[in-house]
This record gives sequence, C-alpha cells and structure tokens, in this order.
Amino acid sequence: MIVSALAFYVFAAVAVASGVMVISSRNPVHSVLFLILAFFNAAGLFVLLGAEFLAMILVIVYVGAVAVLFLFVVMMLDINFVALREGFMKYLPVGAAIGLVLLAELLLVVGAWSFAPRAKTVLDAPVPAFDQLSNAQALGRILYTDNLYLFQAAGLVLLVAMIGAIVLTLREREGVRRQNAGAQIARRREDVIEIRKLPAGGGGQ
Repeated sequence: MIVSALAFYVFAAVAVASGVMVISSRNPVHSVLFLILAFFNAAGLFVLLGAEFLAMILVIVYVGAVAVLFLFVVMMLDINFVALREGFMKYLPVGAAIGLVLLAELLLVVGAWSFAPRAKTVLDAPVPAFDQLSNAQALGRILYTDNLYLFQAAGLVLLVAMIGAIVLTLREREGVRRQNAGAQIARRREDVIEIRKLPAGGGGQ
C-alpha cells in the first residue's frame, strides 16, 4: 500500500512538472520532449488504477505516434523565433482578451456544475468482477455503442491534423534541396563513375 501511494505521488508530481515545462520552455523541441515525459507518467498512473490497456494505448498512440510526429514537425518547420518575439506585444491585447473569455467560460462551467440525473443510478449499478469483463472489452462497449459518432469524429480530427502536418512539412522553401528518389533510381553507372588509368608513379593527380 505504501509503495503504490509513493508511486502515485512520484508519477503525479513528474506529470505536473512536465506539463508546466511544456508551456514554459522556450525551445519547442524541449517542450515536445517534456510532453512525452508527461505521457509516460500518465501511463504510469493508469497502471496504478488497474487500466493497463489505457496505459498501453497512451504509450503506443501518443508517445509512439503523435508526440514523435510533433517532434519531427517542429524540427522541420525551421521557425524564426526572432520574428515571432518581435510581434509579441502587438498581439498581447488580443491574446489577453481571448484568455479572459476562456477564464469566464471556465468559471461559468464550474459555477453551473452539478450531478447528472443518472449519476445516482450509475453509481448504484453493480460493477462486474474483473475476471468477467476486461478493460479492453469495457472500453470497446463504451466507444462503439454509446459514443460511436464521437469516436468517428475524433478520427476525422486526427486525419486532418496528419494532413496538415504533411502539408507544412512539404511546403516549398527557397534554398532547400529536396531528394529526388526517381532520379536516384534511374541514374546509370556511366553518369556517376569515371574510370581513369593513371601512369606508374603519377599518384592521384
């Protein structure tokens, strides 16, 4: 019991610290690396809760795909941070106004928070034993029955994000040499190799 409580506090503290570093780090590559660390600690919290399936999905999908994609996109975009910092004060009033609107919305949500009418019946419903219903089976019932349309909408959002990342990476930029795989495959040996017969003692001149 003490070991699990200690592991919970360690995972939670590192996850919160990683989240703070994601938004406070000046280097975007470091931010993505801290994001990966936060995902790993969140997976550890899922394991402590007994939801090992969610932990594996979090590591495989978010760490193995989404976070790595973010990292490569950030490294390939070649963002001019000097130009971004120059326009900070110009957009500060707009950003502050948007922040105030979001804060007001959060306060309204917290102020109007209440229990759902069906919450009491859900809490009183019998929970099946762990040997009768696995985490994957329970999650599948929720995703593909009650929340099927929301699940499909989330898939479309991820598809749009993937297409956007590809478009940003493949945009035309001056001074960037791109690989032409077709030209490399179609080249002949005579075009790239020249055989010369050097006289004895002539060296490589």
